[in-house]
Amino acid sequence: MAVRPLCAAIAGTLLFAQSALAHQPVMDMAPRWSGGFGIQVRQEYRATDDVLQGSSDVHGTASRSRRVRTTWLEGVYTFDREQRITLKVPWVDQRREVVQGAAVRSETGSGFGDPILGLPIKRYYNDSEGTGNFGITPSVRIPIGSTGGDYPVADGSWDFGLSASYSASTRTVYQLYDLFYWSNGSGRNGINRGDEVGFDMNLGIHFYHDNSTNSGAFLMLDVAARYQGRGHDTGGTTGGKRISTGPVLVIYRDNVMLRGEFSIPVYESVRGTQFSRGTGFNLGIGAAF
Repeated sequence: MAVRPLCAAIAGTLLFAQSALAHQPVMDMAPRWSGGFGIQVRQEYRATDDVLQGSSDVHGTASRSRRVRTTWLEGVYTFDREQRITLKVPWVDQRREVVQGAAVRSETGSGFGDPILGLPIKRYYNDSEGTGNFGITPSVRIPIGSTGGDYPVADGSWDFGLSASYSASTRTVYQLYDLFYWSNGSGRNGINRGDEVGFDMNLGIHFYHDNSTNSGAFLMLDVAARYQGRGHDTGGTTGGKRISTGPVLVIYRDNVMLRGEFSIPVYESVRGTQFSRGTGFNLGIGAAF
């Protein structure tokens, strides 16, 4: 079967947000035809040296840090334009320092995390100004990831999510809004991170397109807000409120897309004492067939 270009789909492909529920491969929208499939690989890195108590920095913790590197392998298959199935599998390598008594202890963990299975359902419309769609995505996180080590990458619980989204695009402007909820269950090692509500907003411009090569670029601003109920993991209390933002650049040519993102926290208020979310980098490449 011939490779199908992304020209018809590119205006709706930009959601690649900071939550595992709030984006779908490839870049959320492609392919947009019956019997299509896509693959996507992305590297996510987040780091911080800041420890918070509520919304205030905790002094005297300069030796503490957290580093998390996640490689996502993701795929999508479209039964038809409006119904599809997605699978996202993470490989995680992480490290942090925690305080036990009067000492600082380093903890590490690596391995496959829990895969996420999603069933996006979309309703499209077209008018003289452009195109858009409404979407509903039920998801489940399957507890087969690694729960070993002193900083486990998975918690061994069944988790269920639901997302409601809207996106619209014209020749030059793109917008997307996504509201989601995760019900997080109790897992191994006494981990229960608390339920999570999130909202993502992407606003951008389609500043370049070349019809002869079906190539172009988008530039946009991503805003991500999260509220997580009180919970706990092996490092202590979890939960709180966070808002982060940053620029996103998407470059495409024919059926291949490359996306880079940088984000920083602009507001955080955590429960108990926790690490800041920290600075994040995200780089991904995807293709649809």
